[in-house]
Amino acid sequence: MNTDKIDRVEAFLEKHKGNIEHCVMCPRACGVNREIEHGECREGWTPRISSANLHHGEEPPVSGTRGSGTIFFTGCNLHCMFCQNFPISQLHQATRTLDTDTLADTMLSLQNKGAHNINLVTPSHYVYQTVMAIGAALKKGLAIPIVYNTSGYDSLPVIRDLGGIVDVYLPDMKYAFDDIAGEYSGASNYPAVNRKALLEMYAQTGAELSLDGDGIAQKGLIVRHLVLPGNIVNSIAVLKWIAENLSPKIHLALMSQYFPADRAAGHPVIGRRLVHEEYDEVVEYADSLGFENGWFQELDAHGGC
Repeated sequence: MNTDKIDRVEAFLEKHKGNIEHCVMCPRACGVNREIEHGECREGWTPRISSANLHHGEEPPVSGTRGSGTIFFTGCNLHCMFCQNFPISQLHQATRTLDTDTLADTMLSLQNKGAHNINLVTPSHYVYQTVMAIGAALKKGLAIPIVYNTSGYDSLPVIRDLGGIVDVYLPDMKYAFDDIAGEYSGASNYPAVNRKALLEMYAQTGAELSLDGDGIAQKGLIVRHLVLPGNIVNSIAVLKWIAENLSPKIHLALMSQYFPADRAAGHPVIGRRLVHEEYDEVVEYADSLGFENGWFQELDAHGGC
């Protein structure tokens, strides 16, 4: 039993126990009582998930050979017009409601199935409940790493207090500019909030990804960036910030799978797929900054032009 992690869970819960009744657990700080009404995330107190299974589509140190124990939460504290998971994040389709004890048992079930880790997808608006479940699961024998798979729109105090509970951070860094963050995701403060969160994640883990003998991540930081069509300047600014403020040794996942989902269809800028020239320009810039660790994608695999 990981007593140090259990102690950190209990400290987290004690510190933030009043924050659900007047919710400030994410940067929206909408202040609602999550026990009786929904917040900006469109969710109440009891966690809802769309699925919990072994997932093989993450980065290799996360998925490994047996799969990542992925729990997909419904709802989101962002309102991205191009969200490729919008039926889950915004429409709440195919959901299951789990109390924290059942969520803990779900984590243990995934471990028993051979999962390399517990991969919490879009957990920011359910972070308190999730930490409760982690604590319960630890006391019942959970022993695999916790992956915090997030949009990167996270509260700095919350991320700071997740130190020693979360083992691997897997955040997005979507935007460098307030205007497009506001237009595309309804959060013009995303760049400032995201940078503070990533700096704290980096302070906890450093640039090196700690791997076990099978190449599975045990501790560290992987930063994802989705290249958007017509927004190469944004991608270049994101990469420049990472190189200058974190490290070019960071494991970077530069993603090309954009397509104009949901409300992005018909948008004058992002209402189309990414083209090779755009993605290649971003890849070349990443190379020029010295990024060597991580993954680039084949654009053709996602139907790019």
